[in-house]
Amino acid sequence: MAKASGVSPTTASLVLTGRGRDLRISHAAEHRVRSAAEELGYRRDVGSGGTRKNRTRTIGLISDSIASSQLAGDMVTGAVEAAGGRGFMLFTGESGGDPDVERSLVEAMRDHRVDGIVLASMCTRRVLVPEGLGDGPAVLLNALPVRPSTLSSVLPDEVQAGRSAARVLVDAGHREGIHLIGAGPGPGQVPPNSIAAVERLAGVREVLDAAGIAVAGRSCSDWTPENGYDATRELLRRTTPTALLCFNDRLAFGAYQALADAALSVPEDVSVMSFDDHPIASWLRPRLSTVVLPHHQLGAKAVEVLFAVAERRGRPPGVAAVHRVPMPVHHGGSVRSFPVPRARGDARVEHVHNLAAVDPPIRSS
Repeated sequence: MAKASGVSPTTASLVLTGRGRDLRISHAAEHRVRSAAEELGYRRDVGSGGTRKNRTRTIGLISDSIASSQLAGDMVTGAVEAAGGRGFMLFTGESGGDPDVERSLVEAMRDHRVDGIVLASMCTRRVLVPEGLGDGPAVLLNALPVRPSTLSSVLPDEVQAGRSAARVLVDAGHREGIHLIGAGPGPGQVPPNSIAAVERLAGVREVLDAAGIAVAGRSCSDWTPENGYDATRELLRRTTPTALLCFNDRLAFGAYQALADAALSVPEDVSVMSFDDHPIASWLRPRLSTVVLPHHQLGAKAVEVLFAVAERRGRPPGVAAVHRVPMPVHHGGSVRSFPVPRARGDARVEHVHNLAAVDPPIRSS
């Protein structure tokens, strides 16, 4: 390498270990070394200087979206904090959804002998596991493999989220006029490759079916504000719903605008329930009631599972597990509660009690 680039072995080593700039090696010399390395197909064994048992106390996280998404950033923050709590550093890389970039990032992180890799997706979906990912401890975050794999996955508990969202409406007294925005109009029509859509719908239907409540309508199979607006506007041409169950907060944002255009108020005229707790939910007025997609907890859980996988390394492989992270409800002011009917006897007791409170008995002097 040194001979091919016309520099000393020491200079070549410093450049290839990333210390050339610190020691003021010229840009021309650094360029010659790196060009020679590329021509010769050189790949540095960066793990030789690791700690005992070949541990480098580093973890790699590869995501299809980091810099462009606050929610993905929250997921990375959770992973960073969980790794730091164990004395590990986290290296991140963004593939932009490009399989070639993804494979290159896996290769680079394995070259650096990271102690494990988390492969993350911004949207819960099925992914092709890149070549080389299974060569060491690895976990899928917010993703499931397209093909059978030994890799464990960490996912939000979307089925339970669907149950929770439906229960908010049922517990508030909604029994009819519930329309689903983002899961229709026909059976099974949800965004393609969306695990969240399928599982949320399953949870919603389970609770509504158990309560004997029929879904009044389903519309829209894409999840953007424009789709939410258009679907709600079209619905309002036919009827006035009692409640809209939107399958993400961006749909709900569009629904709010369509309801406002029709001079309908949330929740006085129409209740709105949603999913994700996207930052947009806090800006809607009234604040949107939504089931939280726990990005921070997902990142932390992925690192926890990765350590468990690493500790099991060398033993017979276990069954690839799917770890579910709970999704809590963030109650806003977008769901109206209806009074629960009382038995006639209870109503009389309440009436007498209220009269006593307004008109206290006259005391004798």
